[in-house]
Amino acid sequence: MADSSTSTMAAIKIDHTYPLFVHPSDTPSSVLIPVQLQGSENYGLWGRSMRIALQAKRKLGFVTGACVKESFPTVLHVDWETCNAIVLSWIMNTVSPHLLSGVVYASNAHLVWKDLQERFDKVNRMRIYQLHRAIATISQGTDSVSVYFTKLKELWDKFDVMAPTPSCGCEKSKDYVEHLHQQRLLQFLGGLNDSYAQARRQILMKTTEPTLNQAYA
Repeated sequence: MADSSTSTMAAIKIDHTYPLFVHPSDTPSSVLIPVQLQGSENYGLWGRSMRIALQAKRKLGFVTGACVKESFPTVLHVDWETCNAIVLSWIMNTVSPHLLSGVVYASNAHLVWKDLQERFDKVNRMRIYQLHRAIATISQGTDSVSVYFTKLKELWDKFDVMAPTPSCGCEKSKDYVEHLHQQRLLQFLGGLNDSYAQARRQILMKTTEPTLNQAYA
């Protein structure tokens, strides 16, 4: 039996590409993102940030359910439990104190993730309206173009988290994304001070529509 376990371990190369690999920096006390989950009001931002961070750590499967203990040889179950506990700790480190009691007694990162998703991943129409209004009314004012553009982009990013754009790759999706980019270019130009009227006119008269970054530059 011991020989069988040893041969199984030898056959599996646990390097940095393997989901059960634990880097020395992957400590339970690590805080992966600067966002703390408060509830439905910021679940979209928190969830997206955590998914990106976990993907970078090759641990996303522990919360999506793709990386379950039963999919690994018995000899690696202890390694799985270690990784699961680390991911649980990372989640606990990024939720507000009033939500911590619902996480700290759990033993499965996927179930905790699913519970948080079911409780807080809701379409907040009031928040979408507030973002839509903020985008429609923002202007440069006394800000530099750089600061104004950064503020506007932050609003767009928050809006995209609440109301994601389609990503199926079909023609209708491509047309929608192209229209969205055009609208955002107009929003950016429309909020510039009158001192940029000449530059705005030149951009609008171009035969080929520039990207947002090109217009900003």
